[in-house]
Amino acid sequence: MGELYLFASIGGTNVAIRTCQIEAVVKLTEISPVPRVPSHVVGLSALRSRVLTIIDTAALVWGRQATTAPGSFAIITDIVGHSYGMTVDSVSDIAPAVSGELPLCGQLDPAWRPFTQKMVENENGPHLLISLSSFVEQMQPLAA
Repeated sequence: MGELYLFASIGGTNVAIRTCQIEAVVKLTEISPVPRVPSHVVGLSALRSRVLTIIDTAALVWGRQATTAPGSFAIITDIVGHSYGMTVDSVSDIAPAVSGELPLCGQLDPAWRPFTQKMVENENGPHLLISLSSFVEQMQPLAA
């Protein structure tokens, strides 16, 4: 069997994520807000005695205030030794891509450029192939 992908939706956009980047998919319960964090950081949550930084991925893509609430889905991932919960609107399937990874074609919304690598397709059509680490990279302050 080829590589597996998690098919999901972020901010109304169909996305796919390589399953090797994913530790779990959970429904968030309690989220503790943190003062003075960027607008796309929802807060902190706990999972199996670990603290997760919860990132509202749609807010990061579109540059707006986080709106994630308890009960939202989050993809749990570990990036450079830190645990994150990346929010998604919905999760639809885990499956191989119909035609493998495809180059991006057509016009891509500029908001998605920093996060998108390629495209993959399933029976529901094309999905942007994203990297969860790209969301953390976009949060890093720019060097002066």
